[in-house]
Amino acid sequence: MRKSELEGFMMTQLRGARLDNGLKRQYRFHPPRKWMFDFAWPKHKIALEVEGGTWTGGRHTSGKGFMNDCEKYNHATIMGWKVLRVVTNWIVDSKGNFKGEALSYVEWLFQREGINKP
Repeated sequence: MRKSELEGFMMTQLRGARLDNGLKRQYRFHPPRKWMFDFAWPKHKIALEVEGGTWTGGRHTSGKGFMNDCEKYNHATIMGWKVLRVVTNWIVDSKGNFKGEALSYVEWLFQREGINKP
């Protein structure tokens, strides 16, 4: 499954849970480095990263890709961002059915931060 499809499934789940208020896709949080988050709620400094290719040797699992991700996420943390990282199996199952595990992490973080849905 392509990452863009996976992000589409995630977006559908976020909309269904009414968590799309203030949500930005492909949000550039670090202009000098041009780093972006797949999903971000800038007002709350919360980001959601969809990590594709977990079992297929994708970019995130190579040595260089992992190292680059560590640098990006460390900068985000230092800048005050809370970053959730989710994998394919938490968004959809092998048949393309919604799983909801990724969504539950977002809902939990919003609850912990005292952020109400619109």
